[in-house]
Amino acid sequence: MIKKYDKRVQLSAAERTKRKLYFNATLVTCAALAMVGGAIHIIDVGHGRVFNDMPAKSTYDIADMPNRIRAAGEDITRHERHEAGKTKVHNYSEQDLAQMLPAEMWQEIDQLITIPAGEFLMGSDRERTSAQNRPRFTLSMPEYRIDKYPVTNAQYARFVATEGYRPPLDWDNGVIPRDAELHPVTMVSWYDASNYCVWAGKRLPTEAEWEKAARGEDGRRWPWGNEMDVTRLNTYYSVGSATDVTTYSNGASPYGVMDMAGNVFEWLEDDFQAYPGSDAPEELFKGKIQVATTPADRAMKVVDLVGVDAKYKVLRGGSWKSDPFSTATYHRNYSWPHYASDFFGFRCAADAEGN
Repeated sequence: MIKKYDKRVQLSAAERTKRKLYFNATLVTCAALAMVGGAIHIIDVGHGRVFNDMPAKSTYDIADMPNRIRAAGEDITRHERHEAGKTKVHNYSEQDLAQMLPAEMWQEIDQLITIPAGEFLMGSDRERTSAQNRPRFTLSMPEYRIDKYPVTNAQYARFVATEGYRPPLDWDNGVIPRDAELHPVTMVSWYDASNYCVWAGKRLPTEAEWEKAARGEDGRRWPWGNEMDVTRLNTYYSVGSATDVTTYSNGASPYGVMDMAGNVFEWLEDDFQAYPGSDAPEELFKGKIQVATTPADRAMKVVDLVGVDAKYKVLRGGSWKSDPFSTATYHRNYSWPHYASDFFGFRCAADAEGN
């Protein structure tokens, strides 16, 4: 008879305790090594992004960064001096303006497009659209006219020269930035935009006028159709700055109105208010300002949003900084009328000829 042996080793309590300690120590060591390895990997990835990816995606040469950094409060001081008219500026002469663009280009950018009378679909019922864009409804419009392009720096220069009006803040010494004559004028408030339109014998468009000109009668999502096409507009930092208003000829609306998606948001005549039948919260449309209520809050720069008896103004079209969905024909943005930005511009509108 073959004798079977039990191969299990009988360990003492002390030996079992010792081995458990070794096992736990091994687990802790492995975990620590994994954490160190992970941290090294994250640092390596971060280093690559900071020194390789981010410079490649920047809209300017990183080596030029020192020239782009301003002291704290410098922009505020520049703006206050500019608002007070204390900034010495260059004055364009009639000859300067005549030579700024070829005559045929002046004719092109000064065009108005006639939008025929009729109904169109305004707003959106899309589930994920912002609350202020709902609901979709049918609106009937009379015939009217609207600028083919946003107002350019060159056109605004005529206004500044003729009226002695304050130039935009980003025109250093009152001079249009280099090669930006056909860029949409920016750094203009709603009041500046309205004043220009009056000077030009026109007015700011209403929301309904702007939206119909942008999307036509079929309720399309973008001026060219219902699919986003990045080759038809300047948005989401794809360029990194505003572009000539004639750049995206393939982004025209059904009526041939240009640059109504991307490049710059456009000031409109209307206050920012809810549509009839809107389910958006009333609070959304109430004007608010930031207020630090205590010395401690001011020191820590902690603010509360406090309601005021004032209305925002509507902006439409998205910009070169926007996400693509903000460029939809029905999307409504808003801001205080006295604000100005490097991605806020405008175009004008007018009643139909003979009205």
